[in-house]
Amino acid sequence: MIICYCKKSKDFINQIIKGFIQLVFTLLIAAGCSTVKTEDIYIRASQTGFLPEDIKTALILSNTDLNERDFYILDTASGKTILKKIINSSTYSYGNFKYCFEINFSDIRKPGSYKIKIDNIESIDFRIDEKIFNPVRDSLSLFFKAQRCGPTNPILHEPCHLSDAAYLIGYKDSLGRDLTGGWHDAGDYIKFLKTTAYTTYILLFSYEFDNNKFGFDLDNNSIPDILEEARIGIDWLIRANVDNQKLVIQVQDETDHSVGWRLPENDSLQFNRPAFVSISKSSIGYYAAVLAIAARIWKERFYDQEFSAKCLDFARKFYELKNLVPDFDSIHSNHYPDIDFDGKLALAAIELFITTGDNNYLNDAVKYGTSAGADYWWSVGQINSLAHYKIAKYKPEFANYIYQNLKMAKENSLENPLRIGLDFSWGTTNCLLGVSLQSILYKELTNSTEFDSLNIYQRDFVLGRNAWGVSFIYNIGKNFSKHFHSQIAFFNNGYLPGGLAAGPAPDSILLTKQILRENSDFNFFNSEQIKYYDDYKDFVTNEPTIAGNATALFVFGYFSFAE
Repeated sequence: MIICYCKKSKDFINQIIKGFIQLVFTLLIAAGCSTVKTEDIYIRASQTGFLPEDIKTALILSNTDLNERDFYILDTASGKTILKKIINSSTYSYGNFKYCFEINFSDIRKPGSYKIKIDNIESIDFRIDEKIFNPVRDSLSLFFKAQRCGPTNPILHEPCHLSDAAYLIGYKDSLGRDLTGGWHDAGDYIKFLKTTAYTTYILLFSYEFDNNKFGFDLDNNSIPDILEEARIGIDWLIRANVDNQKLVIQVQDETDHSVGWRLPENDSLQFNRPAFVSISKSSIGYYAAVLAIAARIWKERFYDQEFSAKCLDFARKFYELKNLVPDFDSIHSNHYPDIDFDGKLALAAIELFITTGDNNYLNDAVKYGTSAGADYWWSVGQINSLAHYKIAKYKPEFANYIYQNLKMAKENSLENPLRIGLDFSWGTTNCLLGVSLQSILYKELTNSTEFDSLNIYQRDFVLGRNAWGVSFIYNIGKNFSKHFHSQIAFFNNGYLPGGLAAGPAPDSILLTKQILRENSDFNFFNSEQIKYYDDYKDFVTNEPTIAGNATALFVFGYFSFAE
């Protein structure tokens, strides 16, 4: 039997058949992908690696129960099995995954390159080495050079904002002042006294804490890089002194966000950047603490008596104003609001005591430090442990305040599969590294190892031991944050050495922001409550800040090897 039909009918039938085949193929692929997504095993560990004596753990996300299954640690070069252990049961789940396991391979201490294997799934390679964190430290230190403003020899952009500040707001006259220099706070081009002071203080504090580890000199000019960078902050803070009674607490406002992305030297607002003037107990605390420690270092390390005396004079003058001013500044933006001033005044007082030997300052430090108490958090505005650490050198009982913070953080970490010590927030990575910082301070005071594992859990979260399998530091590890909310990075093809992403944030915060993202690579690993986006438009989860980088530099510098 012969069936005859025209070419048009034949083409139509062929199109139907072709479409049907494509549909079936697409459905099969989708089903296959779905199966892979729900059955795959995801291994999350520090992508950098570990020191030989570290606790070494990894997170395993799966929709298959892996209880009593084997995992292996392989030597990367030879492929040989170095360690075989059993995956212990877990009651945890996370996001889209029914199971969330933790494996421990701390038995391996020999330097080398390794990877984890479960069934046919292998992790990213990691190393064990005493110098494993030196490149992290060095990279973090470069970030500040990219953030430099003014004629300060920045990298990735030209000198900028050379007319700061065009005029003053909040002062008896509005004449412009020289407020060039310092650092841009984050991905935008605003400058804040609070974050500049915090950053500068942490840099100086780090050097005093261990001048061997933090005395690195990458440019080989016989000056520790960390003090060169701190001087950028100090010089700007000195310019922020308006009249020995008022301070510039901010240069530029949200107008900066209204003119589109540009390199800082091409800023159309460069002649319209106001400076906001204020004074408060809180800003005095930050300011006097930085200049008091700077006075000490520049006298002892550089023998610069004149500069040291200038710093100390400013620190003293402003500290003397503390009882004559409001508790907090009038906030000219919605960034970095303060809820406490006692901890900052305690920090200023103890630094003035160490520099001058005047017991009146020590008495004040004890008074304000006691009033501040434990703050159970870490952020730019909640830094009581810095004061408590310094006071504890003279009054050991003050270490208990740091202990209270860490005890709470450790209890939290034992109740969640990611082992994080504080809740997710806007600025998660800085908060968690603040827990590490406090663990380090407490150990230095007491020689206690009680919080060593807590410390390493927070550190490793930042380096990839998290649900997303991301190292939140640019170019550290194989899978790292690449699309920062940073204009400087954007115009340099994403390049931002040492940039630290703010990290995952609660959806409750993200929903309050209208962010038109373009990158959804990590959606599958987002939970309903917590999300991370490696997207240059996301200023909540993916913006780097000088404050976050300063905290990170202390932590990873501590874990580095002094050469």
